[in-house]
Amino acid sequence: MKPETLPTFQKNPIIIISLLTAVCLVGDSMLYVVLPTHFEEAGLTSLWQVGILLSINRLVRLPLNPLIGWLYTKISARTGVLIAVLLAFGTTLSYGLIQGFIGLLIARCFWGVAWGFLRLGAYFTILEYATDATRGKSMGLYNGLYRLGSLVGMLIGGFLADFYGLTTTSMIFSLVTLCALPVVFIVIKPTSQGMVAHHVEDERHFSLWSNRTVLSVLGIGMFFALIYQGIVTSTLSYLINIHNGSVVLIFGCLIGASSLAGILQAIRWGFEPFLAPLFGSLTDGKDGRYPLLLISTLLASILFALVSFNLPLWLWISVLLLLQATATSLTTIADALAADTASNGAKIKIMTTYSLLIDFGAALGPMLAYIMNQFVHPYASFWFASFILLGTTLVCAKRWLKQK
Repeated sequence: MKPETLPTFQKNPIIIISLLTAVCLVGDSMLYVVLPTHFEEAGLTSLWQVGILLSINRLVRLPLNPLIGWLYTKISARTGVLIAVLLAFGTTLSYGLIQGFIGLLIARCFWGVAWGFLRLGAYFTILEYATDATRGKSMGLYNGLYRLGSLVGMLIGGFLADFYGLTTTSMIFSLVTLCALPVVFIVIKPTSQGMVAHHVEDERHFSLWSNRTVLSVLGIGMFFALIYQGIVTSTLSYLINIHNGSVVLIFGCLIGASSLAGILQAIRWGFEPFLAPLFGSLTDGKDGRYPLLLISTLLASILFALVSFNLPLWLWISVLLLLQATATSLTTIADALAADTASNGAKIKIMTTYSLLIDFGAALGPMLAYIMNQFVHPYASFWFASFILLGTTLVCAKRWLKQK
C-alpha cells in the first residue's frame, strides 16, 4: 500500500475518527432515552411515532449506504467528515426547535446520512491501518471511543431533559457538535483523490452473494444490531417505566425513568473504552473470535429472559448491566469478523453491505420492539432477543466445531 493512498490524518487516525464520531453522536443518543418519556413535548401523540423516529435514520441509510460507499471512492476523508459534522449540528439543533412528527422525521433522515458518512469513513480507516494481529483491538478501540458520545448524550441528556426540557437540551448538544468543525480542518488534511479509490479495480469481479462465509458474518452483525442497537437502546427507559414506575427510589433518591435509563446506558459507554479493546484483543489471539462469541451469546440469552422476572430492584439492575457488557463484547466481535472477511476480499463491497445490514437490523429493532410490547406482551421484545441469541449460540457452536 502506497503511503499517499492512505487517509491523511495526523497522529492516530483511528482515535481521531472515533472521537469526531463521538462528538457528532451526542444529540442522537440523547433522543433514545428522552423521546420515549418526553414525546408530548416534541409534539408527538403516540409511542408508535417514537418507534418510527428512532428507526427512520437507519431505514434511510439502507438505499444510501451503497451511494455513500461509492462517494468515498470520489471524495476525501475530510470532505466526508465535514458533511457529517454539519448535518449532525443541524439535526441536533432541530430536535429542540421542530414540533411535530413530519418535521422530526425529516431531521432524523438527515442524521441518517451523517451517520453513514461517519461510520463508513471509520470502517475504511480501520481496514487501512489495522493488521491481522490488531484488527479486533482496533475495532474495539473505535467502538469504545465513539460511544463516549453516547455516554454524554444519554447520561447528561437524560438529566437535562428531566430538569430543563428537550428544547434546551438540544440547543446545548448542538453547540457541542459544532465544536468538531474546526477540529476537522486541523487534523484531517485535504486530498485530491477518493478515500478508497485505490480499491475499486480490485473489487470489480468480486461476488458478495456467492460467499457463504461472508453472508453468515453479515447475518450475525445484523441480528446483534437488531437486538442491542434497536430493541435495547430504544426501549430501556420504557422498560424501566413499566417494571418499576416512572420514578424509581434508589439509595433514598427519586430518579426518573429516562434518567435511570441514561445512567444504565452511560455506565456501558463509560466502561466500553476499556472493555471493547480488551474483548477485541482477546479475540485476536490464536483461539480466534468464536470462543468469546459463544460465551457472550449464551450469557446474553439467559439475561434477556431474566429481565421479565419480578426480581429485587438491585438484582434486576445488575441483570441490565451485565446485558450492557454482552453488548460490548458481541458488537466488537461482529465488527472484527466483518473486518476479517473484508481484509481478505472486497473491502468496499463487504463493509458497505455490512453497514447496510447493521442499519437494517437497528432500524427494524425499535419498530419491532414497540409493536411486540404493545400488542403481544410488555416484555415480548426481550423474549424474542433471548430466543435469537440462543439460536445464534447453537449455529455458531456447530460452525466452530467444524473448523476445529
